[in-house]
Amino acid sequence: MDRYGVTIPLRTVPLSEHRRIIEELPDLGYTDAWTGEAAGYDGFTPLALAAAWAPSLRLGTAVVPVQTRGPALLAMTVATLAEAAPGRVVVGVGSSGPPFVTRINGIPFERPYQRVLDTVRFLRTALAGEPVVGDFDSFRIEGFRLAPLPRPAPLIMVGALRPQMLRLAARESDGLVTNFLTAEDVPRVVGAMGPQGKGKEVVARIFVCPTRDRDHARAQGRAMLGPILNARTYSAFHDWLGRGDELAASHRAWQAGNPAAAAAAVPDPLVDGLLVHGSPEECRDHIARLLKAGVTTPLLALLPAPEFGAGPDGMLRALRALAPAH
Repeated sequence: MDRYGVTIPLRTVPLSEHRRIIEELPDLGYTDAWTGEAAGYDGFTPLALAAAWAPSLRLGTAVVPVQTRGPALLAMTVATLAEAAPGRVVVGVGSSGPPFVTRINGIPFERPYQRVLDTVRFLRTALAGEPVVGDFDSFRIEGFRLAPLPRPAPLIMVGALRPQMLRLAARESDGLVTNFLTAEDVPRVVGAMGPQGKGKEVVARIFVCPTRDRDHARAQGRAMLGPILNARTYSAFHDWLGRGDELAASHRAWQAGNPAAAAAAVPDPLVDGLLVHGSPEECRDHIARLLKAGVTTPLLALLPAPEFGAGPDGMLRALRALAPAH
């Protein structure tokens, strides 16, 4: 195992209280800090802070939507972060979905596959220092050249779940970013990348609640998974993975307007597969199974556990207990 990452910002910890946590991560054996971007924190500000607080961490976005920033603005943002943290930046981009693109940003959610492909190709050209001009299939660039130019150029990865986007990640980018999958799902996802995915980095956000209180962990897991597994993107993903029957009761409850029943109907074995929980040793064993199955870079997304607490001190104690060097 070469990499072991953490998702930031940590839940229940204000960003202003992250410094001492992030400063300690490298000493604990963590190599990476990655963000996401939906309807909370933006994907770049926490990484800019981490770049100053822990100069050895690799920094990544897992992922930022391709629709909510123009291509040039996205390239400029990535290049700015890469100048602050040379050689340590990965930009992960993905298609997101209507709740975050249209409903809260007022941007049409159109041709997501093509927009991801065009954005990856635009970023590749722009971050190489080449001029970009002309028509892509989903946007037109009248003329852009990036300055200042980061060296080395940041890696570009694609957030993907199902075959078409997985093949795009393998063909066009430096690696895959994925999440909400079990260890048993990993070989199918990685295999769907095809021959061009061989040897590519596979980054997976792994949700972890380090508690021996199984009821607490499953309650946390269901509260998170109920809406996720009934969202269009992840519902289709888990249908493709063969869970249509397993999740049918949850889908019926969701469609009937009963989100609590939809969460309650997620079966225990699936909660246990998608949310790592148990003692720190059991959590590390579960993560090891994901690594053995084909994940190369785990990103721990930490949920509060009663044994450690929810504040900054508690989350730091949990990260210490889960650390690969522990």
